[in-house]
Amino acid sequence: MTTLTFHSTNSGVIVERTAQLKQAHRAEGRRIALEQAAYLNDKFAGQTTVTVHEETFGVRDRLHWLVHLPKLSGHREISRLLDGDEGPAADADWHGMFVDGSFSETALIPQHWGMYGTDEALPEGTVIDAAAPDLRVPPAQRQTSMSPERTLNSSGAGLMIHRVAQPKYAFRAEARLFARRITESINTRLPGIASSFLYEEAFGPADRVHWLIHMKSEDTYYDLIDMHMRMDDATRAIYLDEIIAPEKGGGTWNRLFVEESMGDIAFSPVPDAR
Repeated sequence: MTTLTFHSTNSGVIVERTAQLKQAHRAEGRRIALEQAAYLNDKFAGQTTVTVHEETFGVRDRLHWLVHLPKLSGHREISRLLDGDEGPAADADWHGMFVDGSFSETALIPQHWGMYGTDEALPEGTVIDAAAPDLRVPPAQRQTSMSPERTLNSSGAGLMIHRVAQPKYAFRAEARLFARRITESINTRLPGIASSFLYEEAFGPADRVHWLIHMKSEDTYYDLIDMHMRMDDATRAIYLDEIIAPEKGGGTWNRLFVEESMGDIAFSPVPDAR
């Protein structure tokens, strides 16, 4: 029986942990982070998968762990091992390799229709997904019409963009509808090259949403630029759609989000130097 490997499109929750390595420990810290993740993946095979990434085009030596789980309740024990209580990190000065106070975690739950008021803005006849077996919510793969074979996820993407935005509360449903339409436009136009999925933040600011945009390589970013430069009619219609109802004042997507709340971070897999 093959052990299930969790990733960004088949998990019930992703916990993103970030921390800043001290420059003196940049090489050793990466090595032990990979060894500790391998130890954890073996110990909890079939229950979780942890991948280790490094920030690209951002803060040097900042690590990002993606902890993929079927549900939130499995995180506590996983977190203890990530802290280095046992395994390769327990035999090293693990905590001394990082800047004090730089560790943070964000829990991301795949967005699905019916969450947080989205039923208010959905076209008539839209099917609200049920949770998959052993998952508390439908996995992100259910967001797209593309098959898993034609989409990318965190287990194999060469570069990932983590985009964050804060919808205005009055337009929380419309913002999610717009976000899902844009992600699907990427998935259907760049199959196997770039794939985007939407997630809700748990335990943080209300209604904050996150996109994970998975790219085959750094140069895939040019494909995304080209897609929006040579926008086809269907994609243009998403941006020009008067998605806000007249009784709410009307308007397109540019009224949906809090000003200056949208931002991107890019990260890529930490290479195994062994």
